[in-house]
Amino acid sequence: MISTNFLLENKYSEELYHDFAAKMPIIDYHNHLSPKQMAEDTIFDNITQVWINGDHYKWRAMRTLGIHEEYITGKATDQEKFNKWAYTVPYTMRNPLYHWTHLELQRYFDIPELLTPKSSESIYEETSEKLKSAAYSSQNLISGMNVTYLCTTEDPTDPLEHHQTLSRSSFKTKVSTAFRPDKSLMIQGETYNEYIDSLEIASKVSISSYDDLCRALQNRLRFFHENGCRICDHGLEQLYAEDHTESEIKSIFEKRRNGKAVNQLEAAKFQSALLLFLSECYHEHGWVQQFHLGALRNTNTRMLRLLGPDTGWDSIGDYQQAQALSKFLNTLDGKNKLTKTILYNVNPTYNEVMATMIGNFNDGSIKGKVQWGSAWWFLDQKDGMTDQLNILSNMGLLSCFIGMVTDSRSLLSFPRHEYFRRILCNLFGVEIQKGELPADLNWIGKLIEDICYNNAKEYFDV
Repeated sequence: MISTNFLLENKYSEELYHDFAAKMPIIDYHNHLSPKQMAEDTIFDNITQVWINGDHYKWRAMRTLGIHEEYITGKATDQEKFNKWAYTVPYTMRNPLYHWTHLELQRYFDIPELLTPKSSESIYEETSEKLKSAAYSSQNLISGMNVTYLCTTEDPTDPLEHHQTLSRSSFKTKVSTAFRPDKSLMIQGETYNEYIDSLEIASKVSISSYDDLCRALQNRLRFFHENGCRICDHGLEQLYAEDHTESEIKSIFEKRRNGKAVNQLEAAKFQSALLLFLSECYHEHGWVQQFHLGALRNTNTRMLRLLGPDTGWDSIGDYQQAQALSKFLNTLDGKNKLTKTILYNVNPTYNEVMATMIGNFNDGSIKGKVQWGSAWWFLDQKDGMTDQLNILSNMGLLSCFIGMVTDSRSLLSFPRHEYFRRILCNLFGVEIQKGELPADLNWIGKLIEDICYNNAKEYFDV
């Protein structure tokens, strides 16, 4: 099924992919891979451990098909879980999981066979046998995909010991981290004060006031910077841009620190102030800031209690984006403290908003300073990628785009870059054949190489 010219509709698409895109290394600047597995160069006993465990995309599909949780996150054996996934795969046709599954089986294990209940046992045995070899260790799985740089995501309280181990190792792929201080912003959360207590320990700063909180976060930000971090990340419903005064923010934080509840307006003011403070810190350190906007998280409270967050109970939210986003970016730009910024959008209603918003703050100081990030989460599929590429082309400069990220927890997810590159090359190839673009394959090939790798290499200075 995954042929040499998969997704490539004509000779121009084929040439652009095979002669230009395919050879480019991978920069995966946002994912949720385990630094521990990479630092320890983990070898897995079987494919379930590296491919199904932790993958909430697969979990949602299995649940939809009526598979019991026992075979998803429960106590079933790894082989039983794999068999249930093999049973599910034929039912995923037209879902990106069907393509991803077979791309990953081919690229990592050289298995062209379709995964079905009939092939399940033989594929489980073959992949598990290969995975037990050192050639399939965590680091080799990454190296085999020509990944030159990847960036995981950690909370400010993380000690980064695994990143430190990796920095001293002979692993050729550069592994960095992104600073993700969302928990410090969520002042209405039930466990907020418990989190601030943990931040106290990590930062060695006693936090009783808002100024203390800022000092503690600055402390951790410097620690991350010293350990090679140059990127931050925020997963937010929307940007915060509520008007506030300094005295209000201090009072709101003190109120919550003393165990009292804060209302929605107070929370919005606090979040606005702290996020602006953090963004100014990112600018000071020359970091890239990322904002993942619009997801409605943890919607199923019963399952959240049973399984915890990030287990497949999130969806697209319908939050308003444009005004607050514009106000937030404009506030930073007005102080000349807007650092390189990437905006990710999960609600396709706001695609054109994002594509035009970035143009408001691309001031000529840096190529592609403000980016609309790759199609994210529920939009990370053929139609979603195509829409994002087309809209960005129409309303901005696709040639300045910094390309694809996996946003994945799986070490076997890097063929998603190939998926993206094939879609990208096919868009250009189809328009060349129609006569809408010149058949200048050397120039268009250069643009393809830039989007796949060179733009990100320049943007992140790696």
